[in-house]
Amino acid sequence: MRYLLTGRLPEASSILLVESGSRDILEKVVASLRRSWGAEVPIDLVSCFANLPRGLDAATTRVYRVSDYRGRRGRARLYRELCARRYPLMGIVCSEEPLMMKWKWALALRVPAKVFIVNENADYFWLDRKHLKTIRQFALSRAGLAGSGAVRTLARVFSFPFALFYLLLYAAVVHARRAFRVRFRRVSPAS
Repeated sequence: MRYLLTGRLPEASSILLVESGSRDILEKVVASLRRSWGAEVPIDLVSCFANLPRGLDAATTRVYRVSDYRGRRGRARLYRELCARRYPLMGIVCSEEPLMMKWKWALALRVPAKVFIVNENADYFWLDRKHLKTIRQFALSRAGLAGSGAVRTLARVFSFPFALFYLLLYAAVVHARRAFRVRFRRVSPAS
């Protein structure tokens, strides 16, 4: 991850997209990127899907399928290949879908590119210091701490230790009573 502390944008000579969400989102963002950066900028893709989304050409798009990079050596090979390509920009789809969760954050940390986050509306924002307010709102929303769900989420977080303590205490009492009964029956004389 580069340019985290600055708002500076590198020249868009190529873009790497990490498809970690719905195909519809990626198709919308590809169209948006083409309008913003031009049709001549190559867009490559890291994906778990077998086919290409609309808007990307099979002849010009380099596709990295995560199924081809299994295991520790496979992941290391993928990181080396992506670093060797020197992508200046990398987009990561962060919708509320659990697709490629570990892959996208590992790639964000390992690939030296300016990262932008794509939400479920196919809007994107840069992952840098200048956009901290947007990043904070996005993280709070994903954690359930924004809007009307915040009170419920915080109540669950604060009540969890008490509920856990009650359940552990209840289990300890039940098991102690059972052990006491078993021990008492063995000791009592038979009549």
